[in-house]
Amino acid sequence: MAMAEELSKDAAVEELRVILGGRLSTSSAVREQHGHDESYHANHPPDAVAFANSTEEVAQIVKVCAGHKRPVVPFGTGTSLEGHVAALRGGICIDMTPMNQVIEVNAEDLDCRVQAGVTRKQLNEYLRGTGLFFPIDPGADASLGGMAATRASGTNAVRYGTMRENVMGLTVVLADGRVIRTGGRSRKSAAGYDLTRLFVGSEGTLGVITEVQLRLYGIPEAISSAVCSFSDLQGAVNTVITTIQSGIPIARIEILDEVQMDAINRYSKLNNPVLPALFFEFHGSESGVREQVEMVGGIAGEFGGDDFRWAREQEDRNQLWQARHDAYYAALALRPGSKGWATDVCVPISRLAECLLATKSDIEDSGLLAPIVGHAGDGNFHLCFIIDPDDPDEMRRAEALNERMVMRALDMGGTCTGEHGIGSGKIKFLHAEHGEAVGVMRQLKIALDPDNLMNPGKVVEV
Repeated sequence: MAMAEELSKDAAVEELRVILGGRLSTSSAVREQHGHDESYHANHPPDAVAFANSTEEVAQIVKVCAGHKRPVVPFGTGTSLEGHVAALRGGICIDMTPMNQVIEVNAEDLDCRVQAGVTRKQLNEYLRGTGLFFPIDPGADASLGGMAATRASGTNAVRYGTMRENVMGLTVVLADGRVIRTGGRSRKSAAGYDLTRLFVGSEGTLGVITEVQLRLYGIPEAISSAVCSFSDLQGAVNTVITTIQSGIPIARIEILDEVQMDAINRYSKLNNPVLPALFFEFHGSESGVREQVEMVGGIAGEFGGDDFRWAREQEDRNQLWQARHDAYYAALALRPGSKGWATDVCVPISRLAECLLATKSDIEDSGLLAPIVGHAGDGNFHLCFIIDPDDPDEMRRAEALNERMVMRALDMGGTCTGEHGIGSGKIKFLHAEHGEAVGVMRQLKIALDPDNLMNPGKVVEV
C-alpha cells in the first residue's frame, strides 16, 4: 500500500494520468506482469504502465519521461528471452498492445504498414484471402514492433531472411519525443544513412518503434512438410549442411535432438521416434517441390535418415509447426516447477556440426537437462537449460556451459546470439564479439539518448 501511495504522488505519473486517464496503471499486478519476459531473468517491475493508442501518445509519454528524467521501457508481448523488458532502473513501461491496427496493405507492391502492437499471427490472419503472407515466425506470437526491435527471425529465415531483410521502414519516437520515419516503400534507396537498420535490433535503447513497414510474399503454389529421424545427431547435422551447400531453396529445416523430440511428443501429443530429427518444409511450384523433396530425401538417406513422415494438409502442417514453436514450453514441462534459460548461438554453416556436437557433449558431461533445437539451415541453434535458479551449483554449471558454447561459436566466426538479442543477459558477450565496436555503439546511444532513459541497462552499458 505504501508503494502504491508513493507512486500516486509521483509527478511524472500524475502528469501521465492526466494524458491517459485509466490507461495508466500503477497496480502491483500490472507492474509485475510487465517486469519480466519468458526467461529465468529476475522480475524488475516498472513504476507504472502506460497503454498507448497512437504514435502521438507515445511521443507525449516520452516527452513527460524526458522532462522528469524517467526511464522508458517499451513492451510488446513480453516474449523476449534475455531480460529485454525488465525495468532495471524503474520508470514507465509503454505497453504497445493497444496499437494493433494494420494501417495499409499494398498488395501490388508486396508490402504493408502496421502499428507496432500487431502480432505476426494477427497480420497473417488479416492477409488471409489476399494470396500474401508475412513469413518471419519466432516461436511466440510476438508483436511486429518487438520483432523489429530484437531483429527476430524464426523457422522460415533460411528462405526468407530475418526482420533485418524484411523491414522496409519504421516510425520511431526518439528519447526527446521527436517522431521520425525511416526508409520507405521503394525496394532500394541510396539516400543518406540507413537509419532503419540502426533501429532494427536496437532493443528499445535508441527509441520506441511505433509503426513498421514490412515486405510481404506470395503464398507458394505448393507446400509440403515432413519429419525425418536419424540414428544420431551427426547424421542430421550433416544432412542440413549438405542441403544448404547444394543450394536447394528449402523453406524450413529445423533440427531437434532426442531430448527435445521426447519433450515435443509428450507436450504436443505426437508419436515421432525419440531420436534426433529434422523438420522440413518445401515451398514452390508442384514440380519444384517434388524436385526439392527428391534431392533432400536422397541427401538424408546418405546420412542415415529414415523415410519422411509427411504433413501435406494444412491442418497437419499447422500441428507440426505449432509443436515446433511450442518447443520451449515442452522443454519446461519435462521438469515441472523449473525455469527456462533459453540461449542461442549462430555459426557459419560449415562449422555447424563441430559446434553443435561439441555442445551436445558438454551437456552430457554437465549432467544438466538442456534440449537442443535450432534453425539449422542458417547455422543457428538453441539450448534451453531447464533449471532451478535458486540452486547455485546448477546455475554455475549452466553459466559455464553457456560461456563455453558462446566462446566456441565466436572462435568459429559466429555470433553470441543469432536471434534472441543481447538484452541484459548477454552484454558481456557483446564485448567479446565486437571489441572496440561496442564503443561506437555506446557513442550512438549517447548521441540519441544522452540521459540514458531508453531501456537502460540493455545492449550497451552507459
